[in-house]
Amino acid sequence: QVQLVESGGGLVQPGGSLRLSCAASRITFSDYAMGWYRQAPGKQRELVADITSGGLTNYADSVKGRFTISRDNVKNTVSLQMNSLNPEDTAVYYCHAARRFLGRNYDYWGQGTQVTVSS
Repeated sequence: QVQLVESGGGLVQPGGSLRLSCAASRITFSDYAMGWYRQAPGKQRELVADITSGGLTNYADSVKGRFTISRDNVKNTVSLQMNSLNPEDTAVYYCHAARRFLGRNYDYWGQGTQVTVSS
């Protein structure tokens, strides 16, 4: 079955950086839009950033200028470079893959990786 495996989460001090990666398998990766979502305790899951199959990017206002999403269609990976982290960025971060094909939506989620920003 389709697998999305995140890595790179952890504990970081405010102002620090982390880089998340998501490795996809068993999908035609280049056909999928890829995204990063996050969910903080007691809050709804929200979009952080996404990137289309063609490489167009979109960011939540709260992370613009601090986070960068990128993809590698050879390695089947999508990454999220997170700089200037603050405690409000603390959440479980999820990788997401989505496409629409022949009138049907396909979407998949990773298991999530914890990011904690704290001094």
